[in-house]
Amino acid sequence: MAKSKVRKKAVYTPPQRSKAPEVSPRWLVPTMVGLWLIGLIWIAVFYVTASTGTDVPYMSDLHNWNLGIGFTAIILGVILSTRWR
Repeated sequence: MAKSKVRKKAVYTPPQRSKAPEVSPRWLVPTMVGLWLIGLIWIAVFYVTASTGTDVPYMSDLHNWNLGIGFTAIILGVILSTRWR
């Protein structure tokens, strides 16, 4: 039988990962969920008070800007969710 050829190059071994896995800060998840809930509740309260004609002191002055405030809180929660590890 013929002898197999000897390998000239060393076998490739990938470099070891020296970086430890990242961990989310403790405040991230409660803040993220809180912003989602605040935004959702803000929009819901605005719609309920607008449909019933109830006068809420601060909300009534803002009119449709309330939607922008609610959606901004929700979007900030989504932006924070991208930092979650």
